[in-house]
Amino acid sequence: MNDDMTEKNPYLHELGQFLRARRGELSPEELGLPATHDAQRRVAGLRRQEVADGVAISQDYYARIEQGRLAPSEPVLEAIAHFLRLKPDQRDYLEGLAQRAERRTPPRPRPKLVRPQLQRLLDQLTDTPAIIVGKYLDIVAWNPLASALMVDLGRMTAHERNYVRMVFTDQRVRDLYYDWEAMARSSVATLRLQAADNPHDPRLAALVGELSLVSPHFRQWWADHRVARPDFGSKTIRHPELGDLTLDWDAFSYVGDPDQQLVMWSADQNSTSHDKLRILASWSARPAERGSDRKETRA
Repeated sequence: MNDDMTEKNPYLHELGQFLRARRGELSPEELGLPATHDAQRRVAGLRRQEVADGVAISQDYYARIEQGRLAPSEPVLEAIAHFLRLKPDQRDYLEGLAQRAERRTPPRPRPKLVRPQLQRLLDQLTDTPAIIVGKYLDIVAWNPLASALMVDLGRMTAHERNYVRMVFTDQRVRDLYYDWEAMARSSVATLRLQAADNPHDPRLAALVGELSLVSPHFRQWWADHRVARPDFGSKTIRHPELGDLTLDWDAFSYVGDPDQQLVMWSADQNSTSHDKLRILASWSARPAERGSDRKETRA
C-alpha cells in the first residue's frame, strides 16, 4: 500500500478511529504485557507505543495511521489486527477500509430497486414473516405477516421504514424486545459495518446525525466503532396481542444486489410460537393493504 497518503481521506480517518477504539478496549495485562500502575497513564487501554512495539513499527508510524494520515502496508495491517485480537468481522471491516482508501473514489452506485420476482417471493411466504433490508438497514419490501409481527410497515413512510431509526425512535418497536439494548447495539454495529463503503455518504451522515441528536445511546454506541455482520440468531418478541414469540431468524444476501438481504423468521413446529405465527398468518390474510407499495420500492 501507498505510505504517502497524507491528505484527508474518509476511509483512512475511519480506519484510524476504529483502531483507536479497539486499542482503548485492551489492557496490557490481557496481552501479557507488564502490568503498569502509572498514575500519569491518561489513556484507557493500551498506549500507542505499546501497539507500535507489539507490531515492530515506530510510534510515529503508528500514530500517523490512527490520525488517518497514512495507509499501512498489508503486512503491518495484518500485524496490527493480530495484536489487537480483532475478530473476523472486525478484520474484514479494517481491510475493506484500507482497500477503499487506496482507490480514493466513491464506490459505484448499486441498484436500489426491489425486483418484482423478490416481491412475489415475499407475497408467497404466507406463513413466514419476511422482509428485504437494503442499504443502511432500510426496509424496502415486506410481506403482510412481517407487518403483523412487527408494526404496520405499510402505514409508515419510506423515511420511517429504516430498522435502525425504528429501533431508536419508535416506542412500538422498542417494546417488542425484552433485550432492547442488545438489539440496538447490534443494529448500530451492522450500520457501522455497512458504512465502510462510503463513510461520508450524505444519506448515512443524515441518519447518523438525526439519531445522534435524539438518542444518547446511539451517540455513545456509534462512537464505539464496533462492527458486526449478524447472519442468523434467535429472539423473543413481545407481541402486543399474542404475547411472547420465540423465533429464529436468518438473513440471506441477494447476489443481484449485495446491499439487499432477505430476512425471515421461523419457529419450531412443536412450539407455541409456531401456533401463534399461524394465528398471525390468518389475521394477515384478511383483505388489507399489501406489504409493499409497488410504486415505492426504492431504498
